[in-house]
Amino acid sequence: MVSTNNNSGKKKVAILIENGVEDSEFQVPYQALKQAGIEVSVLGSRMNEAYKGKQGKVSQEADGTTTEAMASDFDAVIIPGGMAPDKMRLNPNTVRFVQEAMSQGKLVAAVCHGPQLLIEGDLLKGRTATGFSAIRKDMINAGANYEDKPLVVDGNLITSRQPGDLPIFATAILSRLGYGGKEADLPSENDQNAEWWKIGDAWGGSHKSDIVKGLNTVLAGERYSHKALETYAEKASDTTLKSLFQEMIASKEVHIHKLEARLDQFGEKPSLSTKIAEAYAKVKNSIKGSDDIYQIRCALGDLQTAINDIATMMTAYTDPVTTETFTQIQKDLMEQEQRLVDLYRTKVGGELKPAKPTTGTAV
Repeated sequence: MVSTNNNSGKKKVAILIENGVEDSEFQVPYQALKQAGIEVSVLGSRMNEAYKGKQGKVSQEADGTTTEAMASDFDAVIIPGGMAPDKMRLNPNTVRFVQEAMSQGKLVAAVCHGPQLLIEGDLLKGRTATGFSAIRKDMINAGANYEDKPLVVDGNLITSRQPGDLPIFATAILSRLGYGGKEADLPSENDQNAEWWKIGDAWGGSHKSDIVKGLNTVLAGERYSHKALETYAEKASDTTLKSLFQEMIASKEVHIHKLEARLDQFGEKPSLSTKIAEAYAKVKNSIKGSDDIYQIRCALGDLQTAINDIATMMTAYTDPVTTETFTQIQKDLMEQEQRLVDLYRTKVGGELKPAKPTTGTAV
C-alpha cells in the first residue's frame, strides 16, 4: 500500500528532471498527471535553469530542488530516463530524496534509465523490476530480479523499459493514485487490446502520423534487405550459406507482414518509398561480387546498418504495439548477424583478417 502524509486531499507527485531527460518520458507522465488534476512538482538539482530534453522538445524549469524537498510531502515520485538519471545519481540530495520516498512507502516509478538512480540508492536489492535493456545487467548486479516486460509492479515500485511502454506506465501510476478505471476512462494496465497509442498521443506522446512514418521507414529497410538477400542467396555457392540466407529471407517476409498489418490497423497503406526500396536493392546488388565471403560481408553490412537504425526506432514512439514489433525485428537481426559472423569466421579460419597498419601518430 502506498502511504502519504499529504492531508490536503489532492494528490501531489514529484517528477525529477535533469538535462538530457528523454523528452517523452518526462512529458507523458507529466501530462497524464496534470490532466488527472494531480498537483505536480518538477524537482531538479538547481533552480533558475531551463532543463533541456535529449530530443530538444522539452524545456522545463524546476519548481524546486531535491535539496529542500521533503519526500513526506508527496504521494509519488517519478524518475524519467534518457541521460538524466546518470546526472541525478551524482546528486546526493536527489539520491536521499528517493531513498526517503521508498522507505516511507511512497509510490516510486522509474522508466528506461531511471533505475540507475535506484541503483545508486541501493534500492533494488530483492526487488522485481525492469528498465532499459542496456542497464539490465547493472540492475541484476544491484540485486534486482529483472523482468523484460512493459510494466513491472513490486509493491510501491513501478518500472517500465522504454518510451513505447509509457501509456501503460502512466496508466499504472494513475490507477494507484486513484485515477484509473471507468471514471477516468482508462483501460486496465493489463489490457493488451487497448489502443494505447491514442492514450500516449493524448498525453503528449507520438502522433499517428509519426508512428506511421516510422513504420514505413522500417518497412522500406526490411523490403530492401529482403530483395538484397535474394540476390545474395542466388550468388552463394556454399549450401550452408545459401540455407541461412533462405532462413533470413523467410524472417524478412514475417517482418514485412507484421509491419504492413500494423499500417493497416492505422488505416494506412505502405508508402511509395517502401516499394522503391526493393527495386533499388535489386539494381544495387546485381553488380556486386560473386564469391561467398563477399556475399557474407555484404549481408553483414546490411544487417549492422539495420540493427543501428532499428535501435533508434525502438525508442522513438509511445506506441507499445509498434515498439514491440520493432524490438522483435531487432532481436531477429542480432541473431542473424551472429550466425553470419560465426560462418564467416569458420570460412576464414577462425580469425578476422587484420586491417592494414596505418601511418601517423595515434591519439
